[in-house]
Amino acid sequence: MNPPARLFFGLGACLALLSVGAGAFGAHALRARLDPAMLEVFETGARYQMYHALGLMAVAWAANLRPSGSVRLAGWLFVLGIVLFSGSLYLLALGGLGAFGIVTPFGGVAMMAGWGCLAYWAFTARD
Repeated sequence: MNPPARLFFGLGACLALLSVGAGAFGAHALRARLDPAMLEVFETGARYQMYHALGLMAVAWAANLRPSGSVRLAGWLFVLGIVLFSGSLYLLALGGLGAFGIVTPFGGVAMMAGWGCLAYWAFTARD
């Protein structure tokens, strides 16, 4: 496995592990502490973190198959998206700090752009 593929696979695995932990934390420790709306916000963060952790593993596969700038960009956009989207939702739910909600859409755009980069790679790569 080449270095970028190893990096993105490792990041994906670590972020998936943290997503499972966040989900369990939400289900067990936060259920009695948060109102249902904020618990749902927290769970949305954990769910999208898992989706994009798995997306990082797809990036690793693509980077190992045919390395390209669009694949590397997809990986970093997924990481940025997780930090901004999921991270802001965790902070919003745990701290009730509405100011963090302002960055959530930027994380969502980063995630969408990451998928767009993977699609570009798939449709333009030459064998």
